[in-house]
Amino acid sequence: MYKHIIRPLFFQFDPEQVHHAVVKFLKFGLSIPGSRWLINKATSVDDPALRRELFGLHFKNPVGIAAGFDKNASVYNELGALGFSHIEIGTVTPKGQPGNPKPRLFRLTKDKGLINRMGFNNLGLEEAVKKLRNRNANLIIGGNIGKNTATPNDKAIDDYVTNFIGLFPVVDYFVVNVSCPNISDLHELQDQDALMKILNAIQQINLAKPKPKPVLLKVSPDLNEKQLDEVIAIIKETGIQGVVATNTSISRHTIQYDAEKAKVIGNGGLSGLPIKERSTEVIRYLASKSNNAFPIIGVGGIFTAEDAIEKIRAGADLVQVYTGFIYEGPMIAKNINKAILKEKL
Repeated sequence: MYKHIIRPLFFQFDPEQVHHAVVKFLKFGLSIPGSRWLINKATSVDDPALRRELFGLHFKNPVGIAAGFDKNASVYNELGALGFSHIEIGTVTPKGQPGNPKPRLFRLTKDKGLINRMGFNNLGLEEAVKKLRNRNANLIIGGNIGKNTATPNDKAIDDYVTNFIGLFPVVDYFVVNVSCPNISDLHELQDQDALMKILNAIQQINLAKPKPKPVLLKVSPDLNEKQLDEVIAIIKETGIQGVVATNTSISRHTIQYDAEKAKVIGNGGLSGLPIKERSTEVIRYLASKSNNAFPIIGVGGIFTAEDAIEKIRAGADLVQVYTGFIYEGPMIAKNINKAILKEKL
């Protein structure tokens, strides 16, 4: 029904408007008495064999929602009712900001991809904290944190630390995002020295807490092997718990679209099926080169159960979906979890 009726209807409209409509629909639909229970029964798989324990957290299954879908922590409980074990909210910045000018989200229907240049549009830290106070205790929440666009890179540490302190009471783990291609000069923070300063500042606060929380780094699919080796070294030196692999890509060599459409779309981060292979390559390299020294959350081009299994066999401990969720619909978590059970992974 979703692929043949609902998705074709959605795809007639602007993708960002559709996204907002879906969020409102989820909130309204699942507020109807009994609807949450029925939806959860239809979309969830509950089996002890699916459970995962990573960095001290207990995940009921390996499938979650990647950052970017629930930027403002508005709909995480509703997404949890669709069978996902964890929701990564954000990217959150200290101050709310509108992001880049519209249009800034584009479908590549033939390629089963998206290009976005949203620019960390969100309502800010205070709003996210307020909304996370109503969270479902059985759902694991990750906080994806970034800097405000107006914050110069030499002050970026302050933004990351502010986010970390503010979100600490209301999220279960953190993801440091310095790899989004849609913030001017953000990529400079992927430099080893700059990144070490940010992570060490966060860890200094984190390790002083009675119960520190897991900190992960989100990495770009556009990093070369030397840069991935640096990521491994950084994780070892800072003591953070793992990586999310991968973010969106600035590459365009895996997609086909005409020059006129390319001109309209312009810059932005590519996600979905076109980055599936590269994301898997990054996961496999990090897992192999580090000798599986840290957990990896695999993201990028997961549309089918087979895609998720490929990521897990490459070295991912958990997987997250976003673009695949948009294209495949609300049964995606159930389909992946059933296949993982069948494959006994």
